[in-house]
This record gives sequence, C-alpha cells and structure tokens, in this order.
Amino acid sequence: MWSRLSAVLDRPIPAAILTRLAQMIVFLGLLSFALTATTLTAQSLSLSGHAAFRDDRILIKPKRQTTAAALAAFHRQQHTELLRPVSFGNIHVLKVGKGETPERLIQKYQQSGLVQYAEPDYRVHLARTPNDPKYLDGTLWALHNTGQNSGVPGADIHAPEGWDTLSTASNVVVALVDSGVRYTHHDLAANMWLNPRDGTHGLNVFTGSNDPGDDNGHGTRIAGILGALGNNDVGVVGVAWGVQIMACKFVDASGSGTVSDAIACIDYARTNGAHIINASWGTYEFSLSLSNAIYDARAADILVVAAAGNESLDNDEIPFYPASFDLDNVVSVAATTRRDELYPWSNTGATTVDLAAPGQEIYSTDYLSDNAYAIDEGTSMAAAYVTGASALLRARYSSESPRQIIDRLLAGVDPLPTLTGRCLSGGRLNLQKALGPPSPSPAQLTATQPLNGDDFALLLSGDPSREYILEASTNLTTWAPVFTNTTASDGVFNYTNHQSLIWPQKFFRALSRP
Repeated sequence: MWSRLSAVLDRPIPAAILTRLAQMIVFLGLLSFALTATTLTAQSLSLSGHAAFRDDRILIKPKRQTTAAALAAFHRQQHTELLRPVSFGNIHVLKVGKGETPERLIQKYQQSGLVQYAEPDYRVHLARTPNDPKYLDGTLWALHNTGQNSGVPGADIHAPEGWDTLSTASNVVVALVDSGVRYTHHDLAANMWLNPRDGTHGLNVFTGSNDPGDDNGHGTRIAGILGALGNNDVGVVGVAWGVQIMACKFVDASGSGTVSDAIACIDYARTNGAHIINASWGTYEFSLSLSNAIYDARAADILVVAAAGNESLDNDEIPFYPASFDLDNVVSVAATTRRDELYPWSNTGATTVDLAAPGQEIYSTDYLSDNAYAIDEGTSMAAAYVTGASALLRARYSSESPRQIIDRLLAGVDPLPTLTGRCLSGGRLNLQKALGPPSPSPAQLTATQPLNGDDFALLLSGDPSREYILEASTNLTTWAPVFTNTTASDGVFNYTNHQSLIWPQKFFRALSRP
C-alpha cells in the first residue's frame, strides 16, 4: 500500500494541494491482519510534513509467536515504554525514548523480527472548512428544501417523508468519535447515551475519564445533525428525533487527534455496544492499526460512516481513510449544496465514495452554551446526515448487517447529474426511499345492513391511498381474493357483495400491499 501511495504522489501535484495535504485531516488505511508492513523510510513518513505524526509515540503489533518476555526485553533495550495495549488486535502504543525518533524506532522494531508491523501515530484533523460569515441563520434546508435562499426545491434528504415511516431510533447507540459533545445542551441532553455502570456519556482519551465534554465544537455540531431531540419546541431537529449518542473524545480544542487515540475510542465503542460509528475525520496516511480497528468494528456488526474529505481530490487516486477502506461496513460520504450540486471542496471517487448528502451551510447545535447554535459545512456534516439515516434504518431493520443497511442507503439515493461518475451510487441521500414505505396500519372491516335483499356492503378503513385485497373464506383455512381496490384520501372504500345470503356463511379479511 505504501508503494502504491508513493507511486501516486510521484506525479506532479499543485502546490496548493500539497499545502492542503499537509494541513488536512486524513485517515489511514487498509485492513491487514496477515499483512506485513514494508519498511517505512524517513522520506515516506514526511509526506505531510514533520507534524503528520506524533514524535513521542509509535504503534506496533507483535507477532503471535513473540513472547511477552522477549518483547519486554526489547522495549528495555530501546528505552521505550508501553503506554496502552488495546484489547482488540493486540495493538501496542509505545512511548518513544529520550533522544530517539519515531522513524529510527520503527525501523528497529521492524528489523527485530518481533512485530508484524510498526508505524507512526499519525495526527488526525477534522474534515471541515471555516465558516462563512454570510451563511444563513438557521434554516434546515437539508431536511426540507422548498427553494428558500436560492435553493432548488427537493434538493434535500426528504426527511418529512421519511419521518412518516420512522422518526426515532431510541434503541440505537451511535458512537460519535470526534471532539466530544456538549452533553448538557438542551437539544441533545435527552438523547445522550448513558453508561449503565456510572451514568456517564462516553470517553475522553486525553483525561482518561468518562467526561467527553467538547472544547472544539465539531462534535457537538455533528451530534445535532444526526440526533438533536425532535418535537421539543426548541432549536433544531436531528435526522433521528430520538437516538443514543455515545460521545468519544479524541480530537482536541485545535481540531487535532491521533490514530492511537482514535482506536481507543473505537475500542470503547465496540466494547460498550455501539451499533454505528460516525467518523467525520480522516488522513491520507496509511495505518495498519486503524484498518484493523475498523475491521474489528466490522466483526462486531458496527457500521462506520466516514467523511470523504474536503480537498477537492479524487479518492480513487489519493485515498482518504477511513473513508477509503475497502471494507463492507464502511460507507463514504461526499457533500452537496442546497442546489443539489457537488460541494466545491468535497472529495469524490467513482469507486471509493459511496453517496453524497447535504454539507453546505448547515445549522446545528454548538458547544459554547447549553442553548448555542452555529453554522458549519463540509463532508463532516454530510456524514452526519447519513449517520442519522443509518440509525433509523438500524432501528427499522434491526436484524440486518451493516452491509445490508449500506445497500439500502445506496439503492435509495436520488440520482444527480453532478454526481454521475463522482461516487459509486451517483446520488444524494433520500431518507424516504432508504427507509421504504411505512408499515401498513391494520385494516378494519365493517358490515353494513343488507342492500336490495340479498346484497350487503363492507366498509374498509385503513391507510390513505393504499391498495388492499379483500379475501373470503368459508372455513377460515382456505382464502380466495374477491376484490382489490385502493383507499381514497380518507383511507376508506366500500365493497358490495352480490352473492345470495342463502349461500354458505363467508368470512372476510383485508390484506394490504407493501
């Protein structure tokens, strides 16, 4: 994978893109249990500059046959300290000794024969662009676009129509792996996940505590988009009116984080019963540790929604991780505007980006106070819409795998010309189509008095504009259709039976079409 990435980057790249690559939040790589890392050189490690990874940590994965004693002895020789073993994947986070560099230490561990791989602890930054001061002041066009503020009617996720099918996912746990959440916000507090052991709301890897408060704002805005409390007469509404938001903080106040802290959050989400992970961040660097963490989430049936990135790049050529991981539990999301155009800064990829969702001028909850709101944009926001939709799908189709949920998302998009050849589905999220039609209400049959002697009438009451089939039986075992019709806008239709009343007694029932 490293050789492939190097080959891509050997081609001339404009200086502006190189600058963005150095600043951008990107993620790591491919899955590999059986993979052995190639030797990482100082040149390959400096792709995004010296700040691309921490200078005081590396990550290793010992070989299965490596004994604890042999590994401990090598740690002592290199003056490294074991900071954090992760329960899944046997990934170890090591502190770099005084006078050592990550590059040299990685080479030493690779040459020792004790590890499957050793790699840097890459830095991660949030996938967003700065706010525009002329942004609109709070209209939720992404949920319901009627053409306001020069938008295009219907250029939205069709939320009201989707909510006719389902609006809450109160039994679904969404792990927001990000900068934390202002969990006391009046539009979020009721939807925060509660740890049954201590009543807390998640994890803060910086403090080693269960207080995932937000000091950046990104995570709180993501939380409001996917799951702000609905129908409460205040602020905004999320895609899912009710959901359990587990806050896992690994991004600091400046918007930076590292792989080791990200996988600690993923591990926390996995071991505490999360169904979905929102990953509105990423890196262009490749990490076996992160890929293995995402794979282990897959083994736990966790769906990972990942932002495609905000660099106007083609992820088919320059992968952005975790969005570009080739795993069937990862869905990669680009961003669109209120006119159903591709968001100008959104990354795309005909084969590596799955679908798009609204990502420009998005108004949501903010971290500055319990009633604060703010505008943000980027594929981070777009991913949050897909996460909210995924939570509703998980609630409705609870027995389905992450891959099946993703297939529903992709099959239900609205195709857009601006997305043709830019993402796998060629379309933008449509909540209504993804959820499918509402479950039909039970139909009621009421018999009226006889008409014209032997005739009598049945009144069917059910859902408006739904097709029903009337069936009849003389023994309650064998049923035969006798009449098919569609209810009017008031949900009813009449059926007149013209058979003689002296015929055998009949029973009637009504079945609805899906």
